[in-house]
Amino acid sequence: MALKLAEKMLIHGDEALAVAMLDARVALGAGYPGTPSSEILETFSQIGGRGEWAPNEKVALEVALGAAFGGARAVAAMKHVGLNVAADPFFTAAYTGTAGALVVVSADDPGMASSQNEQDNRRYAEAAGAPMLEPADAQETYDFFFTALEIAERWRIPVLFRMTTRVCHSKSVVVRRGAPLPPPAYGFEHDRRGRVMVPGNARPAHRRLRAKLAEIAEWNEESGPNLEISGSRDLGIITSGVSFLHVREAAPEASVLKLGMTYPFPFRKIRAFAAGLKQIVVIEEGDPFLTTAIRANGLPAEGKAEMYRFGELSVERVRRILAGDASPEPAPPPGKPPQFCVGCPHRRTFEILGKMDLIVAGDIGCYTLGVLPPFNAMDSCVCMGASIGVGLGLRHVLPEDQARRVVSVIGDSTFAHSGLTGLAEMAYNPPKTGHVLLILDNGTTAMTGLQDHPGTGYTLGECATTRMDFEAVGRAMGMHKVHTVTQKDSAEDFERLLRDSLASNDLTLIVVRNPCLLAAKKLRARGRAAAEPPAAG
Repeated sequence: MALKLAEKMLIHGDEALAVAMLDARVALGAGYPGTPSSEILETFSQIGGRGEWAPNEKVALEVALGAAFGGARAVAAMKHVGLNVAADPFFTAAYTGTAGALVVVSADDPGMASSQNEQDNRRYAEAAGAPMLEPADAQETYDFFFTALEIAERWRIPVLFRMTTRVCHSKSVVVRRGAPLPPPAYGFEHDRRGRVMVPGNARPAHRRLRAKLAEIAEWNEESGPNLEISGSRDLGIITSGVSFLHVREAAPEASVLKLGMTYPFPFRKIRAFAAGLKQIVVIEEGDPFLTTAIRANGLPAEGKAEMYRFGELSVERVRRILAGDASPEPAPPPGKPPQFCVGCPHRRTFEILGKMDLIVAGDIGCYTLGVLPPFNAMDSCVCMGASIGVGLGLRHVLPEDQARRVVSVIGDSTFAHSGLTGLAEMAYNPPKTGHVLLILDNGTTAMTGLQDHPGTGYTLGECATTRMDFEAVGRAMGMHKVHTVTQKDSAEDFERLLRDSLASNDLTLIVVRNPCLLAAKKLRARGRAAAEPPAAG
């Protein structure tokens, strides 16, 4: 159901960001779905903005960068691991700068509710040289987005907008601005020395970037979105993001400095806050990012015990940190383990892979669940698209009897995201024993909420578009044999095909095409619409 816009709304952080994008006249939002960020572009599209799913985060950021080169306000939205994929253009975009505004949203996942690692993307701001804002709730998400645009347009620099799971998915009241921002002036102006990063242009660009950051640091000291709350002189807490809310409840008597802009650091403000305090404690989720920087600047700030580096913080955990309590925490209540949907047609594939005792290089998405009982049919899962490269590496080094048991398994959305280069590698450096790649095509990006991708033939806005033909791609990229398997084929025939493929020295692509049950209604409707004759006239 589309969000109903009003001047005052109870919405979660992802929705607040989408509304801010609309009110700020963002011309284009591009991204790749991933929890907890998926709802940003979905909501933006539903309320009238132009949002689109890109094949992966790198492409999304490049598209948004191009829009910003054209003078527009643009957003690239992704979950934290997506910024690893987009890191290449992100670092250089800090050098090139923009004519318009580019905001890169990183939705971090402390505690790994649905992620393969727990990285803290605040490191990216410092490494790339991008100013960074961290909202604490939905209202700040809305408000800080306009601050991000102000910085991006004033200094013509990409801004990293870091949200976390609790900010993305927790609701709070958001009051909108009275009027939308005036639209920027669009138009392309040549700036080859500024945007063509050959070494001769990149060297001065790096110096310009550092000069911008020095100016932004000064602005952050005087005008940044930082909040100081006076309280007890016995305890001062420096914090950021959602941790601020935990701190206020856990230690309402403390003096608090909440940093809204956590890079570049406002060290003068931090020093002024710390002056005269008996104890200074830094409360932050994830890595000791602020703690390390503040200590390196000569302040005797206390951090948290290593055990609190893992997972999300809470009011209770903040109380324990402040009390210096590093005793073991109570075990969390057991939850329901993830599992394949009942009736998922792709369960059969993993039953067969397990039965054949194959070595399965797996990938990100629903199909990662193949590692769990009763299937126990996956041996590796590293990152998006890694199934093909890892499978090839195993094929290259294992004894032949083991190499012939290696298969790579990837989902359809993940294949479009980052499987294409793996397929090129498979054709370019083929193992002696050949290789077998299974694309499990369920017609959607199921794990993150049934989003479309280049293999579905539909855009984020439900418009029909070009559909990537996996079989044709396989043939064009050099696969010796390409097969399609559906639910109509018997398990015995599928198993026979798999055994024959493993026994040969061919490069084999098998597309196992069975639609996701959760998306079946939508997929059937699309099928009926496609079958209808075009209207006369």
